[in-house]
Amino acid sequence: MTSAPLEARGLVKTYGDQGVATRALAVVDLVVAPGESVAIMGPSGSGKTTLLHVLAGVLAPTSGSVLWRGQDLTTLPDRARTQLRRSDFGFVFQAGQLLPELPADENAALPLLLAGTPRPTAIDTSRRWLAHLGLAGMERRRPGELSGGQAQRVAIARALVGRPGVVFADEPTGALDRHTGWEVMQALTTATRAQGASLVVVTHDEEVAHWCSRTVHMRDGLIVAEAHAQPVAPAAGVTAAGATASAAGTTGPASPTPSPTASQPLPVALPTAPWSGAAR
Repeated sequence: MTSAPLEARGLVKTYGDQGVATRALAVVDLVVAPGESVAIMGPSGSGKTTLLHVLAGVLAPTSGSVLWRGQDLTTLPDRARTQLRRSDFGFVFQAGQLLPELPADENAALPLLLAGTPRPTAIDTSRRWLAHLGLAGMERRRPGELSGGQAQRVAIARALVGRPGVVFADEPTGALDRHTGWEVMQALTTATRAQGASLVVVTHDEEVAHWCSRTVHMRDGLIVAEAHAQPVAPAAGVTAAGATASAAGTTGPASPTPSPTASQPLPVALPTAPWSGAAR
């Protein structure tokens, strides 16, 4: 893993032709430091998802550059950018985008398998990640046999098995209820930080942004404001302890909210530390 930042310089992205052109990005500059977590927020149409896709090499900008490990992604051919997305970048999407015919361990192992890692090694690594994320015993379940939160944890495992330098997450909790979304963000931020990876999250949810060390606000294709803050886990909502108290007919304080900075580094390629959250 490198200590190089991800850097965008003068990004412009225009859709359509000159007569009906729509500018999604209007001269955007952004640096994501190694290990940093950045939330990108803004109203629909502000350019936040376009920015994420350009940073990840999924879309080519109309002008400007994206630098990663000394390379300008905008100058690379499609095949090289595809390879980079397998080796250096990880992705978590709103709906997970797991392959429905594959069980959890094979879904999580896909980046390694596509990179040529021997199948036993790839599956073993993916299962270790699944266990770390609270999915031990669910390795052979297909996506249709998992809850929304469990499926997103498989997607997080898939994003991290190759030890990427940056993980991109596009509305990772958008399809989840509040409590399950809290658990997914705890898993995502804790695991990426333990691996030393940067995290770039597109979200419309202030609570999701609170998990990140920096929040960037966009409007009309421009970065209009940004703020640095110590990551703070928002209230977890309905906790297991709260649910138990309710079932017993009693009330009491919710379980303490763990700080998203209170994790220990994971052993390299050996994610065996137990996961504290309940699988959902």
